Amino acid sequence: MLPVILGGIVMLVLVVVLISMRRAGTAQSLDDRLNELAALGQSVTLEELELSQPFSQRVLIPMMEALSKMAQRFTPQQTIEASRHKLELAGLAHKIKPAQFLAYRMAAAIVLGIASLTIVFVTALPVFQRMLIIVIAFVIGFMLPTVWLGSKITARQTSIIKALPDALDLLTICVEAGLGFDAAMSKVAEKWDNELSLAFMRTVQEMQLGKLRREALRNMSNSMDVPDMTTFVAAIIQADTLGVSMAKVMRIQSDTMRMKRRQRAEEKARQAPVKMMFPLVFFIFPTILIVLLGPAIIKIKNIGIFNS
Repeated sequence: MLPVILGGIVMLVLVVVLISMRRAGTAQSLDDRLNELAALGQSVTLEELELSQPFSQRVLIPMMEALSKMAQRFTPQQTIEASRHKLELAGLAHKIKPAQFLAYRMAAAIVLGIASLTIVFVTALPVFQRMLIIVIAFVIGFMLPTVWLGSKITARQTSIIKALPDALDLLTICVEAGLGFDAAMSKVAEKWDNELSLAFMRTVQEMQLGKLRREALRNMSNSMDVPDMTTFVAAIIQADTLGVSMAKVMRIQSDTMRMKRRQRAEEKARQAPVKMMFPLVFFIFPTILIVLLGPAIIKIKNIGIFNS
């Protein structure tokens, strides 16, 4: 019964983690729901309203919040800031807080650690190997959310790099047509729905709230960590500071980004034969040899058996 109980605990913790990550930043507070019901003219007590919430919001999410508070209490501030920066690079800073991400790492470590206990108890392994399996499972579980976050960062940066040349072309056309830089960024943000357009819209909103243009652009560059965007932002800030024609600088940057995109395509085209070598050698060539030489080998074998 012990493996069954441990397996049930693993599934429960896994469900808690998945539901919390899915509902992060989307839970509606009780005060908001009371205000909505009051606007509709319905009278309901706080207890009835709380009991009407789903089980995940009443039990699972508070458990994850308690775990996140514990993680924040025992985690150095430098680690929390590093997690916040990674979440910002992944575009998840408005959905997942650094303390919540640390809680997910702890929960994943607990899940895999308990799962490793089931393997340890059902197999007859030496004590050292059992302890090694448990430690490795905890470490892997603690690192899995970081690997997932790294993949999110890479996907977002790749999306930004692909969309940047076209966005700069449209930005340049808008500026040359007479629009201001802020209005041109708003036009680009309205045109597309991707990570770059969201970053442009966020930057425009920060400038509308009173932040200086150079500070808003630097924040956008830091939230992407893309070299092309860093170069573009530095050129725009320099042109704005020195009073150089913005349209001319943006035209140069647009041509440079388009040339870099062509160079990346050529680089990937040159890498294709090298990448194709491994599947050819290990999968395709052996299959061709089996198809071509297999009948001959069988025939030779049969002739040898007949002669003997």
